[in-house]
Amino acid sequence: MSMYTTGEIAKLCGVTVRTVQYYDTRGILVPSELSEGGRRLYSESDLKRMNIICFLRELGLPIDAIFQILSEPEPERVIMLLLNEQEHELKEQINELEQKKSKLDSLIHELDSLEQLSVQSIGDVAYIMKNNNKLKKIHRNLILSGIPLGVLQWTSIVLWILKGWWWLFVIWAVISIPAGIIISRYYFKNVAYICPQCHTVFVPAFKEAFFARHTPKTRKLTCKSCGHHGYCVEVARESDTV
Repeated sequence: MSMYTTGEIAKLCGVTVRTVQYYDTRGILVPSELSEGGRRLYSESDLKRMNIICFLRELGLPIDAIFQILSEPEPERVIMLLLNEQEHELKEQINELEQKKSKLDSLIHELDSLEQLSVQSIGDVAYIMKNNNKLKKIHRNLILSGIPLGVLQWTSIVLWILKGWWWLFVIWAVISIPAGIIISRYYFKNVAYICPQCHTVFVPAFKEAFFARHTPKTRKLTCKSCGHHGYCVEVARESDTV
């Protein structure tokens, strides 16, 4: 079985040696072996994992989010949901994102060849594609609703420093709490989640969703249908979603 040093795996994946060492310290890519001299040695499986990490980084996922997803018992299911959603977005922007589209197809092909991977059902992909524009609208409304609060917050801070008007900051604090609750309720009232285990679209309880760990496109929840607890992919809610 082929083994790679830190420098070799860095060259094959197009990253620096320091990046590979950093992923080791973070526990995202731990070498399979150490040589007698203490050098890190990586296997073919490690190389595939590194390629997945690099690609997820190119999609904009932060290190902590990648670590959380890869720590799941079956991270391939969550990754496949994310990749299929990204594939549809790339097709809509094919003129300027052709290079990313090609990388996405290559990664999906690589994941399909893994023995432990259960390929995502076509129904999940169709559901994500259908709800993509609606979900973007929900995110846009969320951002727009938070702008006035942000303006009031920074205005109150500046005036407190310059004029000593501390009471304006108190007004912002009093307004922001109920406003935050209202905005959060609007958000979770309009989104649902796909379980990567049984592919059921479900709506979690507000409290569970509010405090759950999350990435930009997933949230760690318990499926109401099969009881699976892990990262589920976010979609816009349909009227008949339970």
